[in-house]
Amino acid sequence: MHVSVNEQHTDEEHKQEEYNAENEAQLNEEAAAPADNEGGASDSRLEELAKLAEENQQRYLRAQADFDNFRRRTMKEKEELAQYASMKLIGQLLPVVDNFGRALEAAKSGGDVESFSKGVDMIFRQLEQVLEAEGLKAMDAVGQPFNPDFHQAIMQVESDEHGEGIVVEEVQKGYVLKDKVLRPAMVKVSG
Repeated sequence: MHVSVNEQHTDEEHKQEEYNAENEAQLNEEAAAPADNEGGASDSRLEELAKLAEENQQRYLRAQADFDNFRRRTMKEKEELAQYASMKLIGQLLPVVDNFGRALEAAKSGGDVESFSKGVDMIFRQLEQVLEAEGLKAMDAVGQPFNPDFHQAIMQVESDEHGEGIVVEEVQKGYVLKDKVLRPAMVKVSG
């Protein structure tokens, strides 16, 4: 008798399916048998598993509540930080404001112009010190090659003193706060 390869393959698949079905039925019988034989032991095991599931559920709910509380607390702290972030700087600027107030009062009373000028200069230096302590630095742009990251060109001028692309004049100072450009310098560049 001649059997083709496809028929042989189909017979092998059929035999494998029958074998799998028999094994599955046997495993189901074995799984059910201990429950029938032991009775009370199965109930206690079931109760133990139910208790463990309840404990895990309670742990999960507590962890979820703790996480929610943590999230709310950090959100509140973040809002407060944003709201009061400038508090330290404002506290350092108050003496400068006080000194400006005194200078204005002195000017109203008709004080000496030279001493008024010196007083305002001292207040300006005090203000610069507070800002420098916070990490603010003025840029030195004149004589430097033009850099679009630090400079904003408002005009191109002819210059005999400087080569092409060099900042020749600073119209408005630029500032860097720590490592970040706070305001680019407005400059005139040689052309």
